[in-house]
Amino acid sequence: MASGGEQESTCHKHTNRLAKERSPYLLQHAHNPVDWYPWGQEAFEKAKTEDKPIFLSVGYSTCHWCHVMERESFQDEEIGKILSDNFICIKLDREERPDVDKVYMTFVQATSGGGGWPMSVWLTPELKPFIGGTYFPPRDQGRRPGFRTVLMRIIEQWQNNRAALESSGERILVALRKGTSISANPGGSPPLAPDVANRCFQQLAHSYEEEYGGFRNAPKFPSPVNLMFLMSYWSVNRSTSEGVEALQMAMHTLRMMALGGIHDHVAQGFHRYSTDSSWHVPHFEKMLYDQAQLAVAYITAFQVSGEQFYADVAKNILLYVSRDLSDKSGGFYSAEDADSVPASGGPDKREGAFCVWTASEVRELLSDVAEGSTGGATQADIFMHHYGVKEQGNVAPEQDPQGELQGQNVLIVRYSVELTAARFGITVEKVNHLLASARAKMADMRITRPRPHLDTKMLASWNGLMLSAFARVGAVLGDEALLERAKQAGNFLKEHLWDSETQTILRSCCGGGTVSPSISGFLDDYAFIICGLLDLYEATFQTEWLQWAEELQLRQDLLFWDDQGGGYFCSDPSDSTILLQLKEDQDGAEPSANSVSASNLLRLSHYTGNQEWLQKSQQLLTAFSDRLARVPIALPEMVRALMAQHYTLKQIVICGQRDDSDTAGLLAAVNSLYLPFKVLMLTDGSPESFLCQRLPVLSSMFQLDGVATAHVCQDFTCSLPVTDPQELRRLLLDGATDS
Repeated sequence: MASGGEQESTCHKHTNRLAKERSPYLLQHAHNPVDWYPWGQEAFEKAKTEDKPIFLSVGYSTCHWCHVMERESFQDEEIGKILSDNFICIKLDREERPDVDKVYMTFVQATSGGGGWPMSVWLTPELKPFIGGTYFPPRDQGRRPGFRTVLMRIIEQWQNNRAALESSGERILVALRKGTSISANPGGSPPLAPDVANRCFQQLAHSYEEEYGGFRNAPKFPSPVNLMFLMSYWSVNRSTSEGVEALQMAMHTLRMMALGGIHDHVAQGFHRYSTDSSWHVPHFEKMLYDQAQLAVAYITAFQVSGEQFYADVAKNILLYVSRDLSDKSGGFYSAEDADSVPASGGPDKREGAFCVWTASEVRELLSDVAEGSTGGATQADIFMHHYGVKEQGNVAPEQDPQGELQGQNVLIVRYSVELTAARFGITVEKVNHLLASARAKMADMRITRPRPHLDTKMLASWNGLMLSAFARVGAVLGDEALLERAKQAGNFLKEHLWDSETQTILRSCCGGGTVSPSISGFLDDYAFIICGLLDLYEATFQTEWLQWAEELQLRQDLLFWDDQGGGYFCSDPSDSTILLQLKEDQDGAEPSANSVSASNLLRLSHYTGNQEWLQKSQQLLTAFSDRLARVPIALPEMVRALMAQHYTLKQIVICGQRDDSDTAGLLAAVNSLYLPFKVLMLTDGSPESFLCQRLPVLSSMFQLDGVATAHVCQDFTCSLPVTDPQELRRLLLDGATDS
C-alpha cells in the first residue's frame, strides 16, 4: 500500500496559520507571505471587525494552475503584503468544502462566463460575492490585467465605490437564487423515460467524435456517466439501430482510451483528461473518482461483450488503486499530482516528468535481443514500434505549450499485437510476453524517479465510489481478493468516517485515519456511500451493509431532503454561511448526488418494501423534469434512474447457502450479464433475517429439491423457479427485451 506524503525542507521564511491545518492543499500554502485563514468564524469575525473585504482563494492539491498561481503570486512578497494589508485572505480546499465551492463557482460562472480552479472571489464581510475570476498572472500581460493590478483596482473600488459593488453583488445573488431553484410543480410527474432517453442518446451522438471516440474534440474527458448511459440505453434497445450505435459509441471510446496515452501503460490507472482528440497527451494528474467510475465502466463493457480486454483494464485500474492510492486504514487517497521533479534533477517540477520517456532511456533499459525476431531486433525496437516511441519524442509542440515534454514520449498503442508480431516475424504470444516484460522493467525504473505529490486526504464520497468499483468488479470476476478489499473499504468508512453518536458521516480524514472532525458530510458523501453499500451487499450478501445503507438513507432524508420542492440540497440547508441552497443539476466528472440518490431510493424500496422511498425517487425526478426533458445530456446518470423507474427493477432472489457451490453457480450466471435495472438478493429462508423481516414474501420462496434456486420477479409477477445456471442466464436474457 502507498505510504503517501513527501518530505519537504523545514527551513521557511514565512509560516502562517494554515500550518495547523490537515488539508494537503492548505498545507501547500502554509509558508506563503500571505496572512491566510481557513474558512471559518475566526476569519468572518475579523472581516466584520476590521470592515475589510474577503479574498477567497479556492483550489485543490493536485491542481496544476493552482500550483502556478501559488508560485507566481502567493509566494510574491509584494503581492503577499497587498493581500494581507487590505483583505482578509481565506484559502479553501474545494474537495473538503464542495458546498462553499459550488456557491462561489456558480457566481463566477454567471459573472465571467467561465469557471475553474484556482478560483479567486472577493466577498463582503457578510460573505456576499462582488467580483470573481479564476487564474490571474502576477503582472499585466498585454491587455490582460495581472493579479497585482486587479487587487489595486478592487481596493480603490472598495474605498470609493463600495455601495455600488455591494448592490451589484446582491442583485446577482438574488438572480442566482431564482435561476438555480429546482423544484417539482404541484401534481407534476417525471417526464416519459423512453422520450428522455432517446433525446439523451441523440444529444450524445451529436457530440460524439467518431475516429477516436469520446465527446467533442479536445480537451477530451473520459465522461464515464455518458458511457454508462449508452450501455444502459443499448440494454433496452438491443434490436434497434440506435441501440447498436449507442453500444458501438461506448465500446469504441473505452477501447481507444485504454490504448491511448491517457491510460498509464506502465503503472496502470488513468490520467485526468486528454489535451488532444486522440487520447494521446494527457493532463497527468490521477483522480480517485476517475479510477472508480472507469473501473465500473470497463467491467460493464466486459459483461456486455465478453471481451477479456475490458476486464483486464478494470483489474489493472484496481491494481493501481490498491498499490498507489490505498491507506493502511482501508481507505483510499484522493489523487496523484501531474507535476514532479524530473529524474535529471533541478529545482522545478514539470508536468508528466514521472510518466514520460526518452528514446535513449527505453533503448538502454530494453537492450536485449528478441530471439527469433527479424533482423535481430531488440526488445526496445519492438516496444518502441508498438507504443509509438520516437527518437525526437512523440509530443507535438501544440500539445506542450510550456515546453516541458520536449524530446519525451507518452506511450500510446500504435499497432495491434498481431501487426507488431508480423512486423518482427515472431508469434503473438512472444510479443505479449516481451511487452509485459518491458513494462515491468520500466515500472521498476520509474519508481526510482522522484514521485509526484500524493494527496492523502480520504474523502467519504470518493471512497464510496471506489467501494462500488471493488465490489462490482470483484463480483463480476468472482475475485475474492477484490471483494476482501471492498469489505476493508466498507469497514474503513464505518470506523473512520461515521460518527455513530451523532449519526453523521464525516467528510474526510487524512492518511492513517486522522479524522477532520469539524466537517460533516455533504449529500454526495451519503449518496455515494449508500450506492457503494448496496453494491457491496450484492457482491457479498452480508446484510450488515444493507442495514447500514438503510440507516444512512434515513439520515440523508432528514438532513438534505427539500419538503417543499422535492429532491435533495447539496449541503445542510440550516448552514447560514452557505448563501445559495443548491441542488446539483449536472452529471460531470462525478455524478450528481441527486442522480445517484434517485437510483438508491429505488433500489432500497425493493430491498426494504418502503414505498415512501419509491415516492421520493419519483418526486426527485419530477423536480428535475424540466432539465431532463430539455437537456438530458447534462444528467445521463439521472436519465438511467428515470429508465429504471420506467422499466421497473427486476428482482432476482437466490434461495441458498452463501458458500455452497450451487449458489455460486447461479450468482456467477447473474454477474456474467449486464442487467442495469435489477436488484439481487440472497436468502436462506430464515424468517428472522433482515430481508425476510422487511419483505415477508421472501419466506415463501424455497429451494427446489434442496439445491440453490433462483426466482426472477418483476411487477409483482415471478417466473418459474430455476436451478440451472444456464437456464437462469437464458431467462434473464429473454427478459432483457426492447422497450
